Amino acid sequence: MALLEIKGLNAHYGKIHALRGIDLAVREGEIVTLIGANGAGKSTTLRAISGMIAPQGVLNFQGTSLVGKRPAEITALGVVQVPEGRRIFSRLTVLENLELGAYLRRDKDGIKADIEAQFARFPVLGQRKTQLAGTLSGGEQQMLAIGRALMTRPKLLLLDEPSMGLAPLIVRQIMSIIVEINKQGIPVLLVEQNAKQALAIANRGYVLETGAIRLEGSGQGLMESEEVKHAYLGG
Repeated sequence: MALLEIKGLNAHYGKIHALRGIDLAVREGEIVTLIGANGAGKSTTLRAISGMIAPQGVLNFQGTSLVGKRPAEITALGVVQVPEGRRIFSRLTVLENLELGAYLRRDKDGIKADIEAQFARFPVLGQRKTQLAGTLSGGEQQMLAIGRALMTRPKLLLLDEPSMGLAPLIVRQIMSIIVEINKQGIPVLLVEQNAKQALAIANRGYVLETGAIRLEGSGQGLMESEEVKHAYLGG
């Protein structure tokens, strides 16, 4: 059984039919990516999973329906999103941002150990733990956003456009971090405008077009698809 199972997912923004009967799954141990043009419905899919918009259809995590649940309830189940644009708390320090990632937890020793684990994973955050988060570079803020999400001890990590606004070298670094996190046992659902980078690290992928799944397959298979090459990979 899939960790995350989506069947016939629909979502609306007012009169706009944003998602049109999406079928999607994420299994244990996978990196699954959603690619597509701006406005295709990628971020909307994550918002539906996270409970930030009201979806219709089958949306199950570990056999539990997420439909009708509030975002905090979904986070408590282990489905955690790193939002587009990072949305760190810019007027709080790096350390305070990480501590807020553990707001649902009560295990003080575990929280302390996990903060040290994030500093080990992202050494620059450890060096700047007392620095205001808003003064970090874009890449450092993305690391902080990921580290904050990991403080929840997620069972499924949702990443929304983690490469947005970052230099190519930093994008490659972020993608390597995602692979490392996945190897440590956390499945990942990745929404990414940079289709080439996303498919290169994905086990499987889906191509969204105007709110519907147009193509699906292995990451490598989609990279070799002439349709995907033409539309998303620059030839």
